[in-house]
Amino acid sequence: MHPMRDAYVKEALKVIDDPNILVNVVSRRVKQLKRGNRPLVESLEKLSAEDTALREIIEGKISYELASTTARS
Repeated sequence: MHPMRDAYVKEALKVIDDPNILVNVVSRRVKQLKRGNRPLVESLEKLSAEDTALREIIEGKISYELASTTARS
């Protein structure tokens, strides 16, 4: 694994502590970035879409909602 990404993953896991949810949020955001959505973070170096998504999570630019699995009455 890329050493920079390793550090980003560790930091992102402090924000979204479930690795499965983190992977889902990152992969969804990567698709958006590759479709042309603008990054929500500035970077001096050229980041991959994956690193950009992780940075957005770390910096609190992306939030997520869990779909409720219980029916509300």
